[in-house]
Amino acid sequence: MTASTTRRTPAARSRIAAVGAIAVAGALLLTGCGDQTKDSGSDSTKTSSAPLADKLPQAIRDKGVIKVGSDIAYAPVEFKDSSGKTVGIDPDLADALGKQLGVKFQFENGTFDTLLTGLRSKRYDMAMSAMTDTKDRQEGIDSDTGKKVGEGVDFVDYFTAGVSIYTPKGKTEGIKTWSDLCGKKIVLQRGTVSEDLAKAESKKCTGGKKIAIEAYDNDQQAQTRLRAGGADAGSSDFPVAAYAVKTSGGGKDFEIVGDQVEAAPYGIAVAKSNTQLRDALKAALDAIIKDGSYDKVISKWGVEAGAVKTATINGGK
Repeated sequence: MTASTTRRTPAARSRIAAVGAIAVAGALLLTGCGDQTKDSGSDSTKTSSAPLADKLPQAIRDKGVIKVGSDIAYAPVEFKDSSGKTVGIDPDLADALGKQLGVKFQFENGTFDTLLTGLRSKRYDMAMSAMTDTKDRQEGIDSDTGKKVGEGVDFVDYFTAGVSIYTPKGKTEGIKTWSDLCGKKIVLQRGTVSEDLAKAESKKCTGGKKIAIEAYDNDQQAQTRLRAGGADAGSSDFPVAAYAVKTSGGGKDFEIVGDQVEAAPYGIAVAKSNTQLRDALKAALDAIIKDGSYDKVISKWGVEAGAVKTATINGGK
């Protein structure tokens, strides 16, 4: 997911994940918007026998819980199933990490553009929410204004994804690239790379034909607006756009247009001062990559093309 200082930014063209496989996995689960409430997305339990438990800060070991800030309305990365349980790529990976670290990852729902603020205020120990690792976020820079707005965060990178445009099915209006959006309306989630891209492209539009941008608290609200005919296109990270295309209206509502762009890493965000937690998460991620647990999660959700081979700290550009 890509807030201006918080994605879900620029790099190269992305590898394309398997849309069909996402749909197969996603068909078993129903999306649902969560409110600002706590939700446990991991079944890991505290255990002193966990192989990497001693790498965690003592305070977290004592609690046995890592609090995770997340926008739990971003299927298939994180969302709530029909029973209200938090499910998706991130919760499954967190569960695997928890088994290495001997703690439970407790997902707490929040709007995407407030997650880093919550991290800075210590409401969360980390943020995991399809958040793109960028230099601006690392340095606490508002990418829209270029001004410093915070101390920044460190990222442990765990996945790679790009950004896609989708339209009502059969009504592409000639849209294939971002430049085709000039003079049209797009809906998207506030504070994401999609919003950054739309603003940047609108500045390039000529003849007074700017892009009309409607930003919402979450991606599902944007999809609802597009589904109702209130815009020409929507944009979100490719796995999310692909999931929406395959599941909304039984696959009859939307279609992806053009190629995904801005391939960049998703990162787990940790406060700059919390280097011990950062390094513990990196070690745990490397461990689940090595033992195959990571690949099992990635394969389950049909997003193998975004898999990484090793954990990286602050790999975003």
